[in-house]
Amino acid sequence: MANAMYGKGKEHILNGDIDFDTNVLKAILLSSSYTPSLSTHEFLTDVSSYRLNTDQTLTGVTKTLGVFDANDPTWTAVASGATASYVAIYKDTGTPSTSLLIALFDTITNFPVSTIGSDITVRWDNGASKIIAL
Repeated sequence: MANAMYGKGKEHILNGDIDFDTNVLKAILLSSSYTPSLSTHEFLTDVSSYRLNTDQTLTGVTKTLGVFDANDPTWTAVASGATASYVAIYKDTGTPSTSLLIALFDTITNFPVSTIGSDITVRWDNGASKIIAL
C-alpha cells in the first residue's frame, strides 16, 4: 500500500464536513495488526483498537496552494512489544464514532518501527506534496 486518503474522508472534505482551518486534526499511530480498508473505514472507531499511544494534535497547520502541511508529531515513550506501521490523520470531534478519518500513511521514513519504549517521531514529507496535495 502507499500513502492514500480514505474514500469517505475525501467525500467528507468535498461535502464541507472537514474544515482544515477550524477542526482539530489529530494523528494516530497504528500497529502492524491494522488491515487498511480505504474504501470502507470512515470513523476513528474503525482503527482505534490498533492505537499504540496517545493521539497527537497536529500543530503548525498550513494550507498553501492546495498543499496541507503540519509540524512533525512525536509520540513519547511508546510501549515496547509492537510494530508501528501506519499513521492516520483524522478530524477529532471528541467522540470516536463521529471522528472522521482523512488519510493513511505507511511510506514514512524508518517505518515500520519496532516499539521499545522510546519516542517515535513521524517526519512528514518535505517535498512539494508535503502531507496531502490536492
